[in-house]
Amino acid sequence: MAADPLTPEVSDRICRHMNDDHSDAVLRYAHHYGGVSSATAATMKEVTAEAMTLDVNNQAVRIPFDHVLTDSEDAHRTMVAMLRAMPAPMTGGES
Repeated sequence: MAADPLTPEVSDRICRHMNDDHSDAVLRYAHHYGGVSSATAATMKEVTAEAMTLDVNNQAVRIPFDHVLTDSEDAHRTMVAMLRAMPAPMTGGES
């Protein structure tokens, strides 16, 4: 099955999926790549070939990708790789 080009409709689909099913990952993007360590919530607003845009504390935060994305499958692989490249999140109760 061929991947979809990064149209505004595909961007909306990616954002909806990330916000509904992976809100923790979106917040981690804001903290790590967006540099907004104080953020308690973040919403993915747009994915283009060059960057993702998040709404963090009512401010647009643009997070560029390390390459120009070719399609929706490249977007998926790239965003997963970005998550895996981050340090593991801290959890409470560990000693």
